[in-house]
Amino acid sequence: MVSAATAWEIAIKQAVGRLDAPADLLDAVEANNFETLPLTVAHALAAGSLPPHHSDPFDRMLIAQAGAESLTLISVDKRFPPYGVDLLPLS
Repeated sequence: MVSAATAWEIAIKQAVGRLDAPADLLDAVEANNFETLPLTVAHALAAGSLPPHHSDPFDRMLIAQAGAESLTLISVDKRFPPYGVDLLPLS
């Protein structure tokens, strides 16, 4: 699954020239058989109530979504483990 929060963050970074990613990101997501994960009010409330181990709002949303949806989060971020979500760390 690809979170809407991830697509949002990619779009912001593309717009300011900090990331080179496909212009047709949604097509790329669908072509690779990923499902999209929308943001919900429940996700927003969960992200807002997380302890302050991590300050990035996009990452906090991913953590909240992973917890709420029982998903494994894939990341290189070393600040994710204290949240107790299933994590597949990348090096």
